[in-house]
Amino acid sequence: MPDLQFVLFVTALCTANLENINVPQALRTSIFDRCWALVNTDAPPVNPKDRVLDLRHGTDLTLEACLSTIRLLLGEAGITHLVWDHPVSNPTHESSPAVQPLIDRLGQLYPDRPDIVDPLSPPSDDRSSG
Repeated sequence: MPDLQFVLFVTALCTANLENINVPQALRTSIFDRCWALVNTDAPPVNPKDRVLDLRHGTDLTLEACLSTIRLLLGEAGITHLVWDHPVSNPTHESSPAVQPLIDRLGQLYPDRPDIVDPLSPPSDDRSSG
């Protein structure tokens, strides 16, 4: 995973209200707060919805510092892999009508349920609209 994605992903996991993750809440708070301090001059937000790390105005050095901080804190805690359990959520919005034929074709190519987590409702079999 590229460094930027890793940093954004880990800080998002640290602020997500996940109950089943192998990183204690205190460590998650520390990781986010330290990364926040590398990017911002003000204190980290208290409101959970505002706890989003924005690296758009950072530099490569900022990214490297966040990456090192995350690796250091996780390493000190003996955490080498992040593991969490989160139920599948419903889609936040419908697919555009233009993509529905592709979804239907993929449903034909792969009719069996995959071994990975997937929503309970399979692709639509209604082909009368085509």
